[in-house]
Amino acid sequence: MEYRVHARRIDAHGSLAVAKEAEVTLDTDLAGRRDAMNPVELLLAALAACMLKGIERVTPMLNFQIDGAEVALEAIRQDAPPKLMLIRYAIVVESAETDQRLDLLHRNILKYGTISNTLSSAVPLEGSLRRKV
Repeated sequence: MEYRVHARRIDAHGSLAVAKEAEVTLDTDLAGRRDAMNPVELLLAALAACMLKGIERVTPMLNFQIDGAEVALEAIRQDAPPKLMLIRYAIVVESAETDQRLDLLHRNILKYGTISNTLSSAVPLEGSLRRKV
């Protein structure tokens, strides 16, 4: 498979990325902006989307019953040279499945995720999947 995104600078405060019929405003302002995601936030959003899509992919295969899911992520960045040192995540699912089945879901999300597999080879990923209380 191949993926394509085209991005262009709008002005000194932002840029626009386009893929298919979707557009995303990018925070490329040196001062930052509240109404757009910066590059690290976009990377974390891509990882969250990968994990949520993984849930959608594996739940039918595992005959797994789920009523909802959410992902929270944070990245730890060093300044010199600028790079991410760690990404932490927490996946929370609404499900009555057993703890063993939740563990199976978690392993499958990580095993078959394009973004999670790519990122885990570059930066440590730490996290868990738990049931919503």
